[in-house]
Amino acid sequence: MLRSLHCIALRTIKYNEKHSILSAYSLEMGRVSFLLPAGSGREAARRRALMMPLGTFECVADIRHGQDIYIMKEPKADIISHGIHSNPIKSALALFIAELLSVVLREYQEDKALFLFLRQSIERLNDATEGVANFHLCFLYRLGCFVGIEPDVSTYQEGRIFDMVDGIFRVSAPLHSQYLGQQEAAVVALLSRMTFDNMHRFRLSRENRNQMLDVILEYYTIHYASLSSLKSIDVLRALF
Repeated sequence: MLRSLHCIALRTIKYNEKHSILSAYSLEMGRVSFLLPAGSGREAARRRALMMPLGTFECVADIRHGQDIYIMKEPKADIISHGIHSNPIKSALALFIAELLSVVLREYQEDKALFLFLRQSIERLNDATEGVANFHLCFLYRLGCFVGIEPDVSTYQEGRIFDMVDGIFRVSAPLHSQYLGQQEAAVVALLSRMTFDNMHRFRLSRENRNQMLDVILEYYTIHYASLSSLKSIDVLRALF
């Protein structure tokens, strides 16, 4: 069965000498994988450019019963990500976000609201002219709202700690050890106020950003899989 899909490229890995496998997140089917022919010709180069991390594209997929990896036909670019891949700073952000999504969305089914959030986020990164250094922090916090781990900031008051397991602020420490002290808990409350519209107003040092990133990654690790192996983290720390 042939089916039209709207996709966001996440990761491409070499399968063998003749093929690679592209992982993507689609509007219609959620997480999908495609078998792509390798090659050095013009068409292969066009396809690789089209499917760089966070590249947005449309295609026709040959869906067959019992198969988890599909054949892609008629791929077409969506121009909203052009400004990302022509900018080395934005490209580094895209690589990090796509690598993280490859872990977080490993078995996600179709979710229209999530897909639209991802697509709109890519568009905002593509068009951003200021506040880019804070983009990944804002994105990761907002992503939590769509994958069910948004902290309950209504429970925050100055001086409270943050329970990383339950996602709430507490007066005293829980019985487990996975919580943030008062100072780091305040960082979570600060992050909750950051949006794509106001992220340029947050004047953060590199130390501040790395502290926030550490908190977010630890939180995601508790609720998903470990993110310590993400290869793009060191590049991000060096940039911002």
